Amino acid sequence: MGIVVLGAVFVDIKGYPTSTYIPGGRNVGRVEQVPGGVSRNVVEDIANVELRPTFVSLVDDTGLGADAVRQLKNHKVNTDYVLPTPDGMGTWLAVFDNQGDVCAAISKRPDLRPLIALLDEKGDEIFRDADSIALEIDMDKEIVKRVFQYAKKYGKDVYAVVSNMSIAVERRDFLQQTSCFVCNQQEMGILFSDDYSEKTPEELKEILALKIRSARIPRMIVTMGSQGAVYADCTGERGVCPGRKVDVKDTTGAGDAFFAGATIGLTYGKTLAESCEIGTRLAASTICTSGNVCPRFLPEEFGLNVAVTD
Repeated sequence: MGIVVLGAVFVDIKGYPTSTYIPGGRNVGRVEQVPGGVSRNVVEDIANVELRPTFVSLVDDTGLGADAVRQLKNHKVNTDYVLPTPDGMGTWLAVFDNQGDVCAAISKRPDLRPLIALLDEKGDEIFRDADSIALEIDMDKEIVKRVFQYAKKYGKDVYAVVSNMSIAVERRDFLQQTSCFVCNQQEMGILFSDDYSEKTPEELKEILALKIRSARIPRMIVTMGSQGAVYADCTGERGVCPGRKVDVKDTTGAGDAFFAGATIGLTYGKTLAESCEIGTRLAASTICTSGNVCPRFLPEEFGLNVAVTD
């Protein structure tokens, strides 16, 4: 069945200034509306490496929701478990500066609780043949709880990313059950109640190795923007994956692409270092475009020997 991804679908409304951005002022520019959401982006990124992921999510019971499903199907994502539901999608409104970074944003999260009944009814067929599971760890607690129950039942690795670290902080028991948890430098600071903004990658990798051992998190990767990423596991392995220098158009989706790449690597037998390199490559390719996802790659480009069937 490939990698099973669970999470929300958003509609992203993004504004770009055509001249120098003036905070608090009137800015002329262009406004785009594109499909978004962390997990939606992740599942499309995985599909763009010519893998065949399965998506478990909700969409609006409108033409907009149908369009979101159609786009995923065009990328050969299995959408059999994407349910049309009233108000099933979230909205993210963002304004970008001239460097392609978000300078203001507001989001409305959807209610994903209808997925509980879906997992109760079809959880066995969803997870039995999965290669691995990827999810947003800050979803409704009952959803996450059921996912880990099925993961344990069928011996599946769970890879986790986060949208709201303030929620994830209260779920350390779930983090301890993940095969790898991925977050950014700021989110790591929230998780471990400290400020790591001035740390170099070399410094942060040593701190991370100590922190995950005491927190009993098996493996963790922390992205650091242009500085790359650091990784560590509870056995003492740790390292730095340098970033790539590229022309930035839009940073939206870079973290999602990194997580997708790291999940792909770890799912199909790559080391932490190799998986971070795959994630870095997908993230770098994403920020060179104004879209939310990476362009297409072949599994062979990352040394993946994966049998894919249409």
